Amino acid sequence: MSAPAPDPGLGLVTTHNVRLFDEDQPLELASGATLGPVDVAYETYGTLNAARDNAVYICHALTGDAHAAGWHEGDRRPGWWDNLIGPGRAVDTDRWFVVSSNLLGGCQGTTGPSSTNPATGRAYGLDFPLVQMSDFVDVHLALARHLGIETFHAVVGGSLGGMQALQWALQAPQTLQRAVMIASSSRLTAQNIAFSAVGRQAIMRDENFHAGQFAQHGHNPDVGLAIARMMAHITYLSEEAFQTKFGRDPQTEPTPGFGIDFAVESYLDHQGEAFLSRFDALSYLYLTRVMDYFDPFADPAALTRLLDDPVDFLVMSFDSDWRFSTEHSRRIVRVLEQAGLPVSFREVRSDWGHDSFLLEVPTYHETIEAFLTANREVEGF
Repeated sequence: MSAPAPDPGLGLVTTHNVRLFDEDQPLELASGATLGPVDVAYETYGTLNAARDNAVYICHALTGDAHAAGWHEGDRRPGWWDNLIGPGRAVDTDRWFVVSSNLLGGCQGTTGPSSTNPATGRAYGLDFPLVQMSDFVDVHLALARHLGIETFHAVVGGSLGGMQALQWALQAPQTLQRAVMIASSSRLTAQNIAFSAVGRQAIMRDENFHAGQFAQHGHNPDVGLAIARMMAHITYLSEEAFQTKFGRDPQTEPTPGFGIDFAVESYLDHQGEAFLSRFDALSYLYLTRVMDYFDPFADPAALTRLLDDPVDFLVMSFDSDWRFSTEHSRRIVRVLEQAGLPVSFREVRSDWGHDSFLLEVPTYHETIEAFLTANREVEGF
């Protein structure tokens, strides 16, 4: 008997681009600076219903992009959350109209620090303004207006995506009904900031960084960016996951020296090299810094809008995630509960650490599906 055919999911999908702000009507950033033009790359899956009330927005993590699901028509690569989004999946595109975009400051079709600065005709480099989580949400909302969507049934994100979902609920609660935050945080710990700091320093101390204007020199800080990615990957997996995947298995016949002798070294080397072809060093600097500064509950008035227009929250963590441990999620839950807001929390058992939010963990997917489809007035959740 032949093996069953793989689930085709959404099949081939297309990435679209739209200019949401221009030089005459620029984006006003939280810092007071302005930015224009602002182009955004996005994808949509499923069908927006006549009432326009079945939309779900997907916010991506640090190194994600607009291609969340299906197979990209250009390079035939699967979306980074393809196991979660699609017909009959947890975020069911037979029911929901799903929107996924590359965030501001990114490098996969949305304006970022390597985009052309209209004032100079060259890449912005470090002249690109520092952005904040609220700026991400402003651009997401502008895309929603472009698509004719006033209210989302849910906003869903993992890691940095979960931070965007939280900020969105605090900033514009009238535009969403539910927020799903997975393996995320409302405030990074000193350890998390330290990891990002070392990654940024690896990039900025690369001899080809050239004060952020490396594009003009025809070089990229590849060594620094690869090292930043390698170190980050160490934090994405649990010790148990590393032991299960690699143990102390040799990559080649071990010989004394400083080459790649162990399988885990080969894995990290591959991750670093593969990253160079799809991500920009400047975006890595800017987006990690947004995460460092994010601390919405430090503002005593943070919950004011939300109390007037409550959003239903689902907060999820993984028991082996030490980068954004369960305590990060519990802190979010405590603040929301103390304010009397509707919030559900679940810690999921998984061996795979922070990366679990990208994997097909049944309990995790079932929980999201149940939360999206629950009628709270009738069923509760």
